[in-house]
Amino acid sequence: MTLKKDDAISAIMSDFEDFANLVLHQLDILETLLSSGETKFPKDQSKELYENEDKLDKLEVKLSDKIINTITLYQPVASDIRKIMACYRIIISLERVGDMVINVLRFVETIKTPKVYNELSEVVSNMLIQSANMVSKSLLAFTNDDKDYAIWTIKNDSVVDELNKKMLKKAIKKSTSSNEEKQLLLSFINMNGMVTTIERIADQATNIAEAAIYSIEGKDIRHKDLK
Repeated sequence: MTLKKDDAISAIMSDFEDFANLVLHQLDILETLLSSGETKFPKDQSKELYENEDKLDKLEVKLSDKIINTITLYQPVASDIRKIMACYRIIISLERVGDMVINVLRFVETIKTPKVYNELSEVVSNMLIQSANMVSKSLLAFTNDDKDYAIWTIKNDSVVDELNKKMLKKAIKKSTSSNEEKQLLLSFINMNGMVTTIERIADQATNIAEAAIYSIEGKDIRHKDLK
């Protein structure tokens, strides 16, 4: 029974690694697209993002079933359950990150004033880079039992918040110019929606980091101040 249980947990972690790497790959593609400052992306890259999103949805279902079956069939010990449940929490957050990647792509596709986007794209790109780095570090915290990476991720959430405010300040300044028009304002609305989505990616990274600490120490630090 112990061998079967260990094999089942190993299978979960193997699929989890594939799932996490695919999400990180999605973020890498999006980062490349946003850093170009263009609103029209190559069709092959956009297609890959959508196809990968479908793969993520299927992997999430597969992993959820494996986790439930492992707990039901093998009744793992407390430390194993903690690891598995932390993994499950992270999967949920990663799936949401995957959804947000597609949301950002769609926001860019609705921008009607490419010039405005180009002027603000550096801030947007920096936000995504920071958020993606947080996701990566939080995953390392879980897979390597590294609490320091988890704490770094949680503390850096405020950095992304500040970048969002910076983008909004630039947008407000632009919107008060004499050339203000409907399409310009619509672009600002879409830009705000896009950066808010990127900010939520950083929030999910924080959730992953909290789950990592739960896995490492058995402490649930959600809704608590980090000492």
